[in-house]
Amino acid sequence: MPFQNPEETGYGYAIERYVTRKDSDHPRYLELNSARVLRPGWPHAKRFARHLIEDAATIANAELEALLAYEWRSRLTAAWLIGVGRRASFRERLGDLLLASEVCYSGSAYCFALARLGTHADAEILTAYLDHYLPRTDLRYDQPAALGALLRLDAHLGTYHADRFTQPGGLWDQWVQALVHLRDHPAYTPEEQRRWTDLHCDFANGWIHL
Repeated sequence: MPFQNPEETGYGYAIERYVTRKDSDHPRYLELNSARVLRPGWPHAKRFARHLIEDAATIANAELEALLAYEWRSRLTAAWLIGVGRRASFRERLGDLLLASEVCYSGSAYCFALARLGTHADAEILTAYLDHYLPRTDLRYDQPAALGALLRLDAHLGTYHADRFTQPGGLWDQWVQALVHLRDHPAYTPEEQRRWTDLHCDFANGWIHL
């Protein structure tokens, strides 16, 4: 998919308005890509969350499309806005971007958004991604985030899509064992990936009360 600078399509303002705006000590995209938003007592939490909710509700679809067509910072932020606002019309677009895996960092945001959308269609997208990328034991892309999102959806939907990936000796174990630096790492268990997805989604769910 070709990259297109929003400046070229009349949406250059969207970068400053949604991606690099500061509601804390750092630009929004950087906070979203870190764990600071989940840290208890983070002093910027309420303002950051309130503005993110407002933007997720008011950003135009054309502005989201412009951000998704650009680089990782814009794509990551757009995916978060889609997830927080549950913009289901972007499901297929997110699925295409996730499978393409063109840029770093943004893939985990696509997985968050799909987990937030919360339907069987989202589970199918994540399953297709894992079918494609877990056998690639030479690549560390967004397999952990995808598995965590799928496990959350399975629990929510009463389905078992992730079972064949997480069974002993299955594709998840094979992938982890093939990447030496991940072997025996406590962060790379299915349970930990599910917990990490739950933290993000539950925190996002809590924002509606602000």
